[in-house]
Amino acid sequence: MVTPKKSLSTDLNARRIGSGPETIVLCHGFGTDQSIWNKVVPLLAENYSVVLFDWPFSGAITNKSLYSHSKYTSYEPYADDLITLMDEMDLNCITFVGHSMSAMIGCIASIKKPELFKKIILLCASPRYINTDDYIGGFERSDIENLISTINSQYEIWVSAYGPIAVDSNDADSVEKFQKCLKNMGGEVAISLAKTVFLSDYRDMVENVEIPCTIIQSSNDVGVPLSIGHYLNEKIKGVSNLEFIDMIGHFPQLTAHIKLVEVLKGIVG
Repeated sequence: MVTPKKSLSTDLNARRIGSGPETIVLCHGFGTDQSIWNKVVPLLAENYSVVLFDWPFSGAITNKSLYSHSKYTSYEPYADDLITLMDEMDLNCITFVGHSMSAMIGCIASIKKPELFKKIILLCASPRYINTDDYIGGFERSDIENLISTINSQYEIWVSAYGPIAVDSNDADSVEKFQKCLKNMGGEVAISLAKTVFLSDYRDMVENVEIPCTIIQSSNDVGVPLSIGHYLNEKIKGVSNLEFIDMIGHFPQLTAHIKLVEVLKGIVG
């Protein structure tokens, strides 16, 4: 007897919530899972069809063999997964909301298969984290090397220290939420993923994005300087605009979810 192959959308815990003429795909970033959107989903599902899923690196994935260190060395395989998932779920002409690393993944997917996308929302996005002579990414190469080394050798300590930096330290519940996601992902996956994310450079790629984009930035994000938003707004080939949310940290869906939903509704219509 042949066992039927599970679909990628099933493996990635994909689900739809709500209904409406517009579909919004919410895509989580480094170290988290779809539960990072829990505060915004009920508010969006009142008016829209909301799609969520977990990336293979997520601690929420049951089949741990889905994440291959040798496969996911760049964002391109993630973009291929996104396209496959959207095809399986018969999604097209959607609004894609990509947080952090997933913003660049969505951009890559939109270049490969533009008919799937109506709008792209880049939430706390960065095409490159390391500074160059003519570009401010926010970190020196030595900063990133130290970050990767710490993740590799002292993961639990790093998680405890990084949580209050990445998330508004005044919001203890949200800090704990992020730290729990990181712990569920585990150090072995984290070191591999950190190399993929923090050593990446997709500045040339964004110049080929033609789908209308809205860049949403936190006004005080330690990982993404304000200049990054202006850079993306200037370099994206298609129509783009830039909006800021007055907040601290890298996770508006956790610590400024009401403001974020207001902005999202204004974009989607």
